[in-house]
Amino acid sequence: MTKFSDLALSPKILEAVAAAGYETPTPIQNGAIPPALERRDVLGIAQTGTGKTASFTLPMIHMLASGRARARMPRSLVLCPTRELAAQVAESFDTYSRDIKLSKALLIGGVSFKEQDALIDRGVDVLIATPGRLLDHFERGKLLLTGIEIMVVDEADRMLDMGFIPDIERIFSLTPFTRQTLFFSATMAPEIERITNLFLSNPARVEVARRATTSETVTQEVVQMKPSRRDRAAKEKRELLRAIIEREGDECRNAIVFCNRKTDVDIVAKSLQKHGFDAAPIHGDLDQPQRTRTLDKFRDGELRFLVASDVAARGLDIPRVSHVLNFDVPSNSEDYVHRIGRTGRAGREGKAVTISLPADEKLVDAIEKLITQDIPRVGNPMQAASAKAERPKRTRDRKKPQTSSLEAIGRRGGRTVGMGDHLPSFIAMSFKERAAV
Repeated sequence: MTKFSDLALSPKILEAVAAAGYETPTPIQNGAIPPALERRDVLGIAQTGTGKTASFTLPMIHMLASGRARARMPRSLVLCPTRELAAQVAESFDTYSRDIKLSKALLIGGVSFKEQDALIDRGVDVLIATPGRLLDHFERGKLLLTGIEIMVVDEADRMLDMGFIPDIERIFSLTPFTRQTLFFSATMAPEIERITNLFLSNPARVEVARRATTSETVTQEVVQMKPSRRDRAAKEKRELLRAIIEREGDECRNAIVFCNRKTDVDIVAKSLQKHGFDAAPIHGDLDQPQRTRTLDKFRDGELRFLVASDVAARGLDIPRVSHVLNFDVPSNSEDYVHRIGRTGRAGREGKAVTISLPADEKLVDAIEKLITQDIPRVGNPMQAASAKAERPKRTRDRKKPQTSSLEAIGRRGGRTVGMGDHLPSFIAMSFKERAAV
């Protein structure tokens, strides 16, 4: 079995890896690190959670350990689709370069340009950025990419989903053609294939079998619901989410609630807050300090429910999550595997509950096909509660004829008014009487 000590990394890096508690590289690390150290381009095809981040941070630190960055001309660039993933990559560099003097800058939205400009002006060895913020700095004339020696594109499939591919192509064109490129994607869509053919030179292709299985420690359920009316579907779905949380009781210590759309993230979070649940949203419209505070509160146990979209939750590393609640069935089956992988980590038990409408059945079938197992359908807790509350009507419960009340409507002071006892109530009743109904 290969160990990190077999990968020709510097002693200082190996010490940092050992201090972090790792001895054996994952398949993607074992496959990507050796060609990266040989200065070859690398095309890595691997899912999140396979140790992909270290497969490029470790060789980058090794190769950047010598040399010095110049002002406004970073030596390496890592592109990430989201702020959270970029922040996680920055933490990885801090962990493994603890005994090596490397400067870095994190260029993400939600942070003032002034702070980031100051870092760039001093010169950085490693630039970690989201595409939009990187191009903002370039357009302002604050950044040059002509000194880039190593360029990393992380989670290119998410870049494609978010519409960043034109930005990626432009950024590639701003860097030297002599750069080394490390390119990682979970899937190889035709557009991704085109990019790699265009910008990578004879890459070492490292492919790790996709993780199409779910942890045995995670209990999975699908709660089916049929809305009473189409225009009430969203409201009734939120009611069902609250009923599921109440059904789980104290076992639901904390949970990530996944929504497919960013607008629903806000709506669901506000709905939970309104009904007394400790919840907060995380999405791209929040500034970075607020997002960081929300994540820290959730990690520290001060926040019980984190409502998120797949993109915003990408790259989050939260070890102790008891439940994953899928408010929406993900349209991409592999996203389901990513979502429920947030719970049941490190041998702990977890639970994943998915709300499914009749229109979602095909999506659920596709998920079951991917994970090669059936997900149990369980009863709707709202229907069970309403059935328990209602008791069958007996014969004596039937309403008695309303003759006396109808007569009273047409009478005042014991005398018949106008058209007799059959006078319509909307005429017979006074204004105050009608208002009180």
